[in-house]
Amino acid sequence: MKFGEVPLAEAHGTILAHSVPHAALSKGITLGAGHLASLQAIGHKTVTVAQLEDEDVGEDEAAMALAKALVPDAEAQGVRLSKASKGRVNVMSMRAGLVQLDANRINALNRIDPMITIATLPDLTRVVAGVMLATIKIISYGVAKTNLDAACAVVAAPFALRLRTAVLTKASLIETKHPGTKAQPKGRRVLEERMDRLGCDLVETIDVPHEQSAISGAIIRALGEVVFILTASATSDANDVAPTALIAAGGRMDHFGMPVDPGNLLFIGAHTDRPVIGLPGCARSPALNGADWVIERVMCGLPVGADQISAMGVGGLLKEIPERGRARG
Repeated sequence: MKFGEVPLAEAHGTILAHSVPHAALSKGITLGAGHLASLQAIGHKTVTVAQLEDEDVGEDEAAMALAKALVPDAEAQGVRLSKASKGRVNVMSMRAGLVQLDANRINALNRIDPMITIATLPDLTRVVAGVMLATIKIISYGVAKTNLDAACAVVAAPFALRLRTAVLTKASLIETKHPGTKAQPKGRRVLEERMDRLGCDLVETIDVPHEQSAISGAIIRALGEVVFILTASATSDANDVAPTALIAAGGRMDHFGMPVDPGNLLFIGAHTDRPVIGLPGCARSPALNGADWVIERVMCGLPVGADQISAMGVGGLLKEIPERGRARG
């Protein structure tokens, strides 16, 4: 693509690079005889333009070609594409879920040509329908077809972007209480909200004493595809009441603790192939915490084990304390 100032006599059929308000001309238009006459009438002798060469592809055509390479099957990927405008196509969510990205391939695309770009939400961001997941932007008025073809090839199948929706949709909550205390409804209300955001249901809440045998029995009886445990006292060790209750019920413990704050005191395991998640006390709050990341990924059928949880530490400081320098409890 050629770019620069040319005499008006050489500008027919070129692309106006900068708006000219006095002539009511917007940048990006293809200049015709009438446009050039207007520029001449207000005293212009030259104009700054872009000129596509034979091997170039215009911005809108290039943006849509890249969008279709990134989204070859909109329904399967859970997204829709906007129309191309000024070199931009937006990728929008069609339903609730987690946006899943192949960051290596998107990074590789963004290294091919600085004029060919994709910007996305962070990987595994939870969204609802109608949210922009990514925007494709051709920065210049045209790009070389060879570079565009290379960019399209990088993000071609398998999907480099998709929306993962819930595959486990029914959950049980086991909530413990100490003798003489009442069950606290706040935790279950907040969990219901978390389930609803993913299109899932909290099908039952089981109130039991804060005792190993009671929790074990509740795990065995639970009806949900996922079982959550919210204890009256924080689970402080893998040998605490709730984790040992899971083992006593015939289940397994996969991981205790996570490098996310708030959310450290979470554990995850399974019983009869159902995920079992011991929630930290902060899960009673609607504020973002480590449990959100685990819940969302488990419900959407993504792996969540020691490797995935250990990798959550970078970016895992979710909330700062008011007083600098004070140790967090």
